[in-house]
Amino acid sequence: MLLLAALPIAHAHTFEPAVLDLRERDPGTFDIVWKLPGPESGSFAPGDPAPQPDFPAHCQALAPPNVARPEIGAPVSWRIACGAAGLRGHTLSIRALDGGRLDVIVRISWADGSSASGALRSGDSDFAVPGAAATGVAAGAPARLVLWRYGRIGVEHIMFGYDHLLFVLGLLLLVDSWRTLLKTITAFTVAHSLALALAVLGVVEIPSAPVEASIALSIVLVALELTRSADAPPTLTRRYPWAVAFAFGLVHGLGFAGALAEIGLPADALALALLAFNLGVELGQVLFVAAMLAPLAVLRRLTTTWPALRLAPAYAIGSLAVAWMIARVERFWA
Repeated sequence: MLLLAALPIAHAHTFEPAVLDLRERDPGTFDIVWKLPGPESGSFAPGDPAPQPDFPAHCQALAPPNVARPEIGAPVSWRIACGAAGLRGHTLSIRALDGGRLDVIVRISWADGSSASGALRSGDSDFAVPGAAATGVAAGAPARLVLWRYGRIGVEHIMFGYDHLLFVLGLLLLVDSWRTLLKTITAFTVAHSLALALAVLGVVEIPSAPVEASIALSIVLVALELTRSADAPPTLTRRYPWAVAFAFGLVHGLGFAGALAEIGLPADALALALLAFNLGVELGQVLFVAAMLAPLAVLRRLTTTWPALRLAPAYAIGSLAVAWMIARVERFWA
């Protein structure tokens, strides 16, 4: 259960990144919007300098930021001119990103309809803008590039999505046979894949705050179920864990959609990018399940000698989920 000890509350994956959005209005001239998440996101320690974007030396500001004193959580916009050199083939960076817990989504849209995007984290604060020969996931990009880029994003999202992983861990602890495990994980996969597709296509639209709070609540409910004694009357969750996994999987899929909306999808390869992202999520989930099988087998053996040990992961999972739920509900009502 070392994983539980390694999950600080501040890393609950609500996926509230900073966003740097650049849109080319004229050749070499870009409108910029820079938005940091609010202080309640836990991405900043008190007194830390707020990260700021740095552009190539040949880019000059045409218009100052729209606010004199930018506040964390409020978008700041301005305009830069990079001349004939433009941005292709150059490097953007984010100051004061190293050592923090902040993700930064970079999106660049050119006037010709092409685009590039990427994710930056502590220790990787530079974004190399693709050159003219390779413009990222742009209009007409090769299918293999779309598959690779969005598949990798999907793997990264689930691997850093500690709330989703904690829910899957709860399901692994809940079921007691390989057949039930397969049905339960499959139901969860089908549900969040369906919800993700519906949300990305605009069929379902739900604000992110209640979705994130509901994800935390789903983990709390699974943790409560894990505290029930083995001889207690079987509940719906115990009898049909696959049905409960399907219901909560719909909510988790909406959470995945919120992350994907921040990153953006190429308009001419929407279905392929969505498939690649979902496959990446599933790959990350399979890797996590495989990694947990041996530790959980050891835990089950230990609980035959020390039955009380069975409650340890339940309380650890529940405590983290309650903390996340309270924080997210407070954010929803703020």
